[in-house]
Amino acid sequence: MGVILWLIIGGLAGWIAGNVMRGGGFGILGNIGVGIVGALIGGFLFSLLGLEAGGFIGSLVTATVGAIVLLWVIAKVRSG
Repeated sequence: MGVILWLIIGGLAGWIAGNVMRGGGFGILGNIGVGIVGALIGGFLFSLLGLEAGGFIGSLVTATVGAIVLLWVIAKVRSG
């Protein structure tokens, strides 16, 4: 059940981040990939700040913040 929840959170976080940063998603597999990598980045950033988010909503917020940061970095690398 844990892997399915990761995929759901990853897909939602990637879709939200895609809409915030570009105005559109990346397809289901792209959204899941961005969301899962974003969750790792968000977890790292939150731990640096001493923040902790639990539960489904907390995990979704963490993954979304990380995915937005990931997409921002990708956009800066592509434009520079």
